Amino acid sequence: MIIGILSDSHLKSDYTKEVIDYLKSQGCEYLIHAGDLCIEKNLQLLEESNLKYIAVFGNNDRALLELSSKYNIKSEPYYFKIKNKRFKLMHLPYHLTPDVDIVIFGHTHIFEKDYKNKTLFINPGEVCAREKPLIECVKLEIKENEYIITRYFRDINEKNFKKEEYKYEQ
Repeated sequence: MIIGILSDSHLKSDYTKEVIDYLKSQGCEYLIHAGDLCIEKNLQLLEESNLKYIAVFGNNDRALLELSSKYNIKSEPYYFKIKNKRFKLMHLPYHLTPDVDIVIFGHTHIFEKDYKNKTLFINPGEVCAREKPLIECVKLEIKENEYIITRYFRDINEKNFKKEEYKYEQ
């Protein structure tokens, strides 16, 4: 199972489209957005990806609340399952408890990953390149006994994504 993870698109729908297209080119079967989509265009891009996706409202998404029935966007923390893995998705990192297999959050605009108490924690960083001149996203590959996290990042003045890979045994 291969999942693309992104967060904090803000008003950068061009970067959001680029990240979604890139994650699709890397074989992602699902997309998870950890909030602060800010504009309907970013939700449309998730919908138009033709991948199964889920998103949560961020602290800057009040204007999107009325669109919850049109798009697959939920209130946080949102619990769901893909195949045999249990997820908890949130924007604000207020529910970072190991009560599922994988916890995904955003808000800080900082890439983070940790594996403790048999729970994987991921913050994909920021799509919007607001806090630093980097467009970031994550590919999570879930194998039978291993998680492989690939962080993709691109300086806004460069053309190609670079990557870092991290592995955790389950």
